[in-house]
Amino acid sequence: MKVKPMIVAGVMSGTSADGIDVAVVRIERIRARTKLTLLAHEGFRYPAALRSLVLAAMNAKSTSTAELAWLNWRLGIAFADAVKATIDRHKLSLDLVGCHGQTLYHQARPTSYAGKTFACTWQAGEASLIAAETGVPVVSNFRPADMAAGGQGAPLVPMLDYVLFADSKSGRVLQNIGGIANMTAMPAACTADELIAFDTGPGNMVMDALTQKLFNKSYDRNGSIAARGQVLDSVVEQMLRNPYFAVKPPRTAGREEFGREYAAKFLTSCRRVSRKGEDALATATALTAESIARSFERFVMKSMQGKPIDYIVSGGGAKNSTLMRMLKVRLERLGCKVAAIESFGIPAEAKEAAAFALLAWLTWHRLPGNIPAATGAKRPAILGQITYV
Repeated sequence: MKVKPMIVAGVMSGTSADGIDVAVVRIERIRARTKLTLLAHEGFRYPAALRSLVLAAMNAKSTSTAELAWLNWRLGIAFADAVKATIDRHKLSLDLVGCHGQTLYHQARPTSYAGKTFACTWQAGEASLIAAETGVPVVSNFRPADMAAGGQGAPLVPMLDYVLFADSKSGRVLQNIGGIANMTAMPAACTADELIAFDTGPGNMVMDALTQKLFNKSYDRNGSIAARGQVLDSVVEQMLRNPYFAVKPPRTAGREEFGREYAAKFLTSCRRVSRKGEDALATATALTAESIARSFERFVMKSMQGKPIDYIVSGGGAKNSTLMRMLKVRLERLGCKVAAIESFGIPAEAKEAAAFALLAWLTWHRLPGNIPAATGAKRPAILGQITYV
């Protein structure tokens, strides 16, 4: 089947809820292989008021249906504006948009409700508004189809990891550090069914929460505050006893596990040892680094069979030099060569947005977008829902 090349915009807003990334890619099939070429990437901060509303709605114990409806439509406007600004700035014409939406709630494990037991998820951002404003179809709501097939609805980015980074000679680990940190591990010459992918635990989420509470800043730029503190090793060890870290892949996490309540407990534990805010932030940074390293050591390293390992880091955490220094110290001892994804030609902030461009393209061509080995699904599934103009 001959497949016409398409220009697709991917739109991503992660669990940090700090803003919107848009990646525009050209996708084509060449000799039965899918090729992606990044054409443009832009990042847009949420307005402060909108970000506050998003954070308040995440895992909220109570809210109103009106508030949720307003937020769903307001996010649709924000996503549409971001896509339009990107294509206008780069003078591009689109064929399709793939929008992950803003996750407000994700319950990967089945729970009893009204007499039935099931998992559920919700990503906000009205796709009809995006389609109307951009003039092209929009694929959205990617997670539910995987969950209906018995998966956890995440991680979904491993499809992009496999298409772009699988290598015949070297093992490769793609480590994204957003609000939650997630890993895709691919032994040399592996098939898609042989990769290992899962959420390692907190990424920037706990660090950001403490920076906001203790220093009135949205995040620790370049890890400069954490660099002034001392890591409280006893707290790191205490937090790593959380049952989540012992769960074998596939597994997924969100604010339900590592959000406001977790950050508050974490800070309480730190203050029993030190009252210095810098020490708490250094310890949160160390928790992220150590949870990533132990996840690799426990669940992945053996599968690499002693081959060279490229450990490629993306996401906002890749910009945190204190975190990257901690990661390198731990992972290089395990035989990994740690590098930021930019050294492979992709901006750190563009990767996940590009993944949803690819997933939208697959959906448009009625092809599965999940990797059951990563999500735990019983079968491959065509992801998402298409909203036409």
